[in-house]
Amino acid sequence: MIKVIKPGLQTTVQDNGRNGYYALGMPPSGAMDKYSFRSANLLVGNKEEAAVLEATYIGPELEFQTNTTIAITGGTFPAKVNGETVPLWQPISVSKGDVLAFDFVKEGARVYIAVSGGIEVPIKMGSRSTYTLCGIGGFNGRALKEGDVLEIGNMTRSSVNHGIQIPEELRPAFSKTYEIRVVIGLCSYRLTEESKQKFLSIDWTVTPDANRVGYRFKGEPLDFVPREQPFGAGSNPSNVTDLGYPIGSIQVPAGIEPIALLHDAVTGGGYATIATIISADLNVMGQIKSNEKVRFVSVSLDEAIEARKELEEKLEKIRTLIQ
Repeated sequence: MIKVIKPGLQTTVQDNGRNGYYALGMPPSGAMDKYSFRSANLLVGNKEEAAVLEATYIGPELEFQTNTTIAITGGTFPAKVNGETVPLWQPISVSKGDVLAFDFVKEGARVYIAVSGGIEVPIKMGSRSTYTLCGIGGFNGRALKEGDVLEIGNMTRSSVNHGIQIPEELRPAFSKTYEIRVVIGLCSYRLTEESKQKFLSIDWTVTPDANRVGYRFKGEPLDFVPREQPFGAGSNPSNVTDLGYPIGSIQVPAGIEPIALLHDAVTGGGYATIATIISADLNVMGQIKSNEKVRFVSVSLDEAIEARKELEEKLEKIRTLIQ
């Protein structure tokens, strides 16, 4: 078991996500940075979809009530066990009574804490992930609180190689300015040509409104093509008749501030979606902090598929390294 001494800013149980219910209005939730999430599970011998802890900005303080192995991946959150610095991106043995704590985040926005066996919470709609807006999944449907006690499961698939550390070239790269690749559409035709170019040519600043639901960006206004109000759509030119929102889709209500919809967002609505972040770069979005900058880069669907393939190849290198 694991006792929560301090919960951090927002620490939730997440796994690979609640997939298959999007058409019913249920977002997938799940780890924001799936590359780091899967890497952490591989390091402790878990199945890659095992539940972990995801902490945002401020890590938790945890007391382990059994001997186990953990791994910490994602952003650079300096970690200590019993006050002694421990490495990231490699297995760490902890004993009964040991306390894991974190210093302030240096790079990135989220850290993943995997435990051999996974975090044991009830499965809701095929997933252990926390969706706080509806209060389902995870630990009682909410972020962790002081005094919570977490059970450890049996989602192990192999023994742990304690001598392994994932090399720097296979870890996320952090910066203050990021290039995020997008596929233009579904409703980009609603933007003027000048605004399409503007969307791709300026640096957008992440506002404090950045969480698991979505990231809001500040930059310059975008203009929509004037039109008569369609039946069933709102009066603002940024409105369309309701449509589905892919994970990572970007809308610009009233043309003022783009919003990238992420893992806990609504699944549809009446705003034009002008672009969609490619799946490989959703991991990057999960590690961007408020006040950092993003430049959107248009790519083709083939390029998006190739980027996903390259990411899987990096994970395969980690699997091979750990074996």
